[in-house]
Amino acid sequence: MFDELYHYGTPRHSGRYPWGSGENPYQHEDDFYTSVRNMEKQGMTEKEIATAMGITIRELRAKKSYSKDTLLAAEYSYICDLKAQGYSNVAIGEKIGKSESYVRNRLKDDVESRALITQNTAEVLKACFDKSDYIDIGPGTESILGISDTKLKTAVQKLVDEEGYEVHQIQVEQAAVPGKYTTIAVLTPPGHDDKDVYRNRDQIQPVVGFYSEDGGKSYLGIEPPQSVDSSRIMIRYADDGGTAKDGVIELRRNVEDLSLGNANYAQVRIAVDGTHYLKGMAIYSDDMPDGVDIIFNTNKHSDVPALGPKGNTVLKPLKSDPDNPFGASLKMEDGQIIGQKHYIGADGEEHLSAINIVREEGDWNTWNKTLSSQFLSKQPMALIKQQLDLTYKDKEDEYKEIISIPNNEIRAKLLDEFAEECDSAATHLKAAGLPRQSSKVILPLTTVSDDEIYAPTYENGEKVALVRYPHGGTFEIPVLTVNNNLSEGNRIIHKTSIDAVGISPKVAERLSGADFDGDTVTVIPIKGQKIISTPALEGLKDFNPKEQYKKVDGMKVMTKKNTQTEMGKISNLITDMTLKGATKEELVRAVKHSMVVIDAEKHELNYKQSEIDNGIKELKEKYQGGPNNGASTLISQASGEAHIKVRKETGIDPNTGKQSRINTKTGEKLYSETGASYNKPIKDKEGNIISWKKVYRTQSVEKMRLTDDAFTLSSGTKKETEYATYANKLKALANKSRLEAYNTPSSKTSQSAKELYSDEVESLNNKLRTALLNKPYERQAQIYANVVWSAKKKDNPEMSSDDKKKIKTQALAEGRSRYGAKKEQITFTDKEWEAIQAGAISSSKLKRILENCDSDSLKQMALPKSDNSLNSATISRINNYASRGYTLNDISEALGISTSTVSKYLKENESKENE
Repeated sequence: MFDELYHYGTPRHSGRYPWGSGENPYQHEDDFYTSVRNMEKQGMTEKEIATAMGITIRELRAKKSYSKDTLLAAEYSYICDLKAQGYSNVAIGEKIGKSESYVRNRLKDDVESRALITQNTAEVLKACFDKSDYIDIGPGTESILGISDTKLKTAVQKLVDEEGYEVHQIQVEQAAVPGKYTTIAVLTPPGHDDKDVYRNRDQIQPVVGFYSEDGGKSYLGIEPPQSVDSSRIMIRYADDGGTAKDGVIELRRNVEDLSLGNANYAQVRIAVDGTHYLKGMAIYSDDMPDGVDIIFNTNKHSDVPALGPKGNTVLKPLKSDPDNPFGASLKMEDGQIIGQKHYIGADGEEHLSAINIVREEGDWNTWNKTLSSQFLSKQPMALIKQQLDLTYKDKEDEYKEIISIPNNEIRAKLLDEFAEECDSAATHLKAAGLPRQSSKVILPLTTVSDDEIYAPTYENGEKVALVRYPHGGTFEIPVLTVNNNLSEGNRIIHKTSIDAVGISPKVAERLSGADFDGDTVTVIPIKGQKIISTPALEGLKDFNPKEQYKKVDGMKVMTKKNTQTEMGKISNLITDMTLKGATKEELVRAVKHSMVVIDAEKHELNYKQSEIDNGIKELKEKYQGGPNNGASTLISQASGEAHIKVRKETGIDPNTGKQSRINTKTGEKLYSETGASYNKPIKDKEGNIISWKKVYRTQSVEKMRLTDDAFTLSSGTKKETEYATYANKLKALANKSRLEAYNTPSSKTSQSAKELYSDEVESLNNKLRTALLNKPYERQAQIYANVVWSAKKKDNPEMSSDDKKKIKTQALAEGRSRYGAKKEQITFTDKEWEAIQAGAISSSKLKRILENCDSDSLKQMALPKSDNSLNSATISRINNYASRGYTLNDISEALGISTSTVSKYLKENESKENE
């Protein structure tokens, strides 16, 4: 552990005077390194030097390396500056006290790369703190990053010296070898002590998701993109009809370097002239002018240059980051980037394709089986009640399924997990989706009418409603008739497509001004449903935010990070206004502003002027109680975040006076503050530290999780009352489940069963041992899966729970392959299951085994069955869905059972009714 931290100032701007103002501008960089070298010349050992400086040997080595690299980089920069001023090598040598040959050799050296490696690696380490405050930097981390151990230590020391980060050494008992401990080096931001790190050791995460092919000069592994020549590109401006397909990249067929492979469409990035890039949905076109291989459609006018500077260009300038020149995550599989493809050219050699794929046909096939409260709360009360009742009834039946499991340990485990699911459902207020609803990427068709949709997965002639998020209101819901006879649709999208639909530009405009660059919609068949769709608001007719709120000199451009915040604010305002009966004119103002905000960063729109023109502050005053008050209804507040002091999930049980994770009478979770804090420096105008202030660390928690009663977040409208009642019922069910799990006694071990099933006991012990030995690799795979999952969730926030499970499972499989994690979920043979049921495994051992089992398959195995039949609770869930028009596939995916099983029980039920 680092016993003390010494601050030596940051390179180039430490102290009162700017770097470069002295006779020898890099002289202060030399202090630490020179001191160490002087002590070494005096014959002092590393241990003696470290002791004299009050630091560890490990820290001494890292600081020495870091100081040397910093010194060399500063000296090199100074030499280059003098060279640029006309100094000869001899004159430079005289100024720095070195020989001419030394200067000549230094100018040949790439010494700046050392500082670059340190800086890049430090930035990678900092990026890992988005997931946790505790990062494992122990042995193996350098291999994950693809750099040397020295380079890693140097980067860590840079963070310690310049930004106050801290390194802690904690000992953790090995799970598979009791009594043996492993020392873990943990990097944290300022303000953590060893006790805090140890208490939160379950949150320690390895550095994954980054890898360097060049020793730390760059990370992520994206090949430098192959650019196309701009002479091959035609820009179809708004003047020529480009607005109708804004964001679409049309490609000539059978051009090797522009091939989409087996896909008919893909979301891509294409570098141009090495300076800019195209971003959008790529499709093939059979109507290309001679000499043109790419047509890019834009809503910009012809006075905007194709390859201009940022803010005045059709194509986007490439990012300065060589690891991510497009500012987007390319498609990955098995831990490798597959969004960049290669082909064999006419010369017989392999070449990198110009197509960089973010997503391609099939990647949008995420079936959405929930209804967001943002959408459903704006629908009729009857539909709200219907879907919330269905959702709760399904949860209630699921509880009955679990409670019927005879094995105590299995029942307790599944009850605890179910309680967490109920708490989450109460927070996010999502209801069961409607039959056959799905998510699709939208593409423009020129031959489809404004009341039609090309949708291959739906039947010709049926009507569907389209919803885009963020959702403003019923006036943004077009109802269209499916027409799959369009030859254009068959040619561009293809009748076998599972995740794309074709619509007209006018329909896209109604969907909050959706673009055709990868935007998605939820498609809902409306037969038998009470979905309300109202005409588009008259005040939005011909409103074009990209034209009306163009960038002006001196305006503040919205950042990508701020877009989500601002969009959340205006979406909440629209929700609150709708629930409280706002007029159409008021809604027009709010929706106009939302249309500006959603594209403000992408098109550099003047959103501040929009806020003034549309009187947003006045609307917030009227419907939210003040311009700074924010969300005011249950729907907009439930999942909104509140910042509280960091807490842990244990507290004093008022019934026993002892530490407990729950209230042993009510089942409510208990919490207590950790007291985690850090010292924040208070500086004067010159930047000097004059004092320190103790600041408590905080965490973000959804507001619904901070209240026992959802009505405390409600403004009192009827729809909020319906949702509050639903949320409270889920909270009660969660508490009931937790209490039941808590009160479930441990099973008794049977000595006779242990002897009878000795082979099975040994087999289960071996399976558990294998699982535990792979824990370190599994942790790395889990972090990788989280990185992939976060990116996919950001792209499609409305994914269903089943889709989330599929994506997480896929990403985890990729991570395990990448990091060599051999762990598989423990499965049971029939004899092993008999052994468990007979009590051959101790309660504590069984709990550890269950931690490494798949919950869904475990539940299916554990549920009581007779004659291969499902239990009554599951049958009730099947009938409940079927009575509301859900298909076999819908029910199968919702319950996690086969379509043949669903069909069997529905037929049996029908036969009974006909008797």
